[in-house]
Amino acid sequence: MRVSAKGEYAIRAMLDLALRRDERLVPIEDVASRQGIPQRYLEQVLLQLKRAGLLVSKRGSSGGYGLRRAPADIPIGSVLRAVEGTLAGPEATRGRSSPDDLTDLWREVAEAVSGVLDHTTLDDLRRRAEARRSATSPMYHI
Repeated sequence: MRVSAKGEYAIRAMLDLALRRDERLVPIEDVASRQGIPQRYLEQVLLQLKRAGLLVSKRGSSGGYGLRRAPADIPIGSVLRAVEGTLAGPEATRGRSSPDDLTDLWREVAEAVSGVLDHTTLDDLRRRAEARRSATSPMYHI
């Protein structure tokens, strides 16, 4: 399976919002800057996520984007489906027919990938990111 730039940007933006959930609404400029995503492109991605019911937004000087649900209630598979459509099967079979003896294998691979994405939540990624940051930040002892 191959995730497009749009899919990766969607996950990175959602993770950014999950890490700043206490801020309620986060300006798009801040997300774009922190994630290194072109703002115009990020606007399109966030709009798709909003249409899918994953985000809320508010316009104006105090506006921005925020998660509609708790990070634990947002599977990564839902994020990808919102911007990619469906989760495609293995790339090896695209553009050509697969012999019948491989069909079951590719279906199982696609189901395994979907299973991981559907059972990994935004909160799982948030906890991993926070653990990674705390493990790499210097500890000061007095």
